Amino acid sequence: MAEAVTSEVTVAAILERAGELTMLHACGVADPNGAVIALVAKSGTGKTTASSQLARTFGYITDETVAIRADGSVVPYPKPLSVKQAKPGAAKLQVGPDELGLKVAPDDPRIKAIALLDRVAGTEYQLPVIEPVPLAEAVLALIPDTSSQAAVVEPLQSLCRLIDSVGGVCRVSYSEAADLKDGLAPLFLKEPMNPSEAIAEWSPAMMEPQAKPARAPIPNGWLQRTDAVDAVEIGEDLLVLTETELTRLSGIGPVIWQTAQRPVSMQTIVDRIEAVHGLPEGYEALLDAAVDGLVDQGLLLRG
Repeated sequence: MAEAVTSEVTVAAILERAGELTMLHACGVADPNGAVIALVAKSGTGKTTASSQLARTFGYITDETVAIRADGSVVPYPKPLSVKQAKPGAAKLQVGPDELGLKVAPDDPRIKAIALLDRVAGTEYQLPVIEPVPLAEAVLALIPDTSSQAAVVEPLQSLCRLIDSVGGVCRVSYSEAADLKDGLAPLFLKEPMNPSEAIAEWSPAMMEPQAKPARAPIPNGWLQRTDAVDAVEIGEDLLVLTETELTRLSGIGPVIWQTAQRPVSMQTIVDRIEAVHGLPEGYEALLDAAVDGLVDQGLLLRG
């Protein structure tokens, strides 16, 4: 019953703040100055163990959801820790932070760093290693481990702004949670990215949101993209978020998607691709395959 209650309360809390906060599926700890590190990981990959170890030294924010406001302030969620039992299939024990000797979070916590937690098992023992993650890969990794991010205004853009504010996402690879206390020290000292550098890395790929008119019939053989929640260009890649999925487009995919904002003919798409990339010999087969892929992914409609 305790496990069920904890789960129900957590789900209710997430739904209550949907669209208001960026909520990372992560454990969070804070230093005495309120700087928070969010360690993003899926269930069963060491998040709770890391929380129980780190929060004996740092303030305990959560072992479940690091909730971040648009201004970077963090809403603590110091729920009981859900601890696995040795017996397979047994309900997780709900252990209060006081029972584990975890420290109370400081006042006014603010996000300082975001890291993908990667516990290395079955290999040679490894002390924590911190490596930067490219922006596109970071967004692709974080979106599945967020709650209700699609309900946030400009969800991809807001996530990119958050990543900019903490100087990028990193990956922390480690063998034992006990080593993380010292291994994470550089993240508390990490300097934010220079805003001028951050702006050059990504840009919005959609027009300002407007009232959606009724979709007119698409002429036979023409194409039009489906409705998306948000999209961003990162280098030569385009990330498109729909209500159900995040898709990464590369090559000629971004040009096709951008050109098909309204119904367009295949010739119009060919002309645009030629202007951007040129047309290699045999481009027709490549174009047909790309269009078919976008239709199959639900990003394009064909008349």
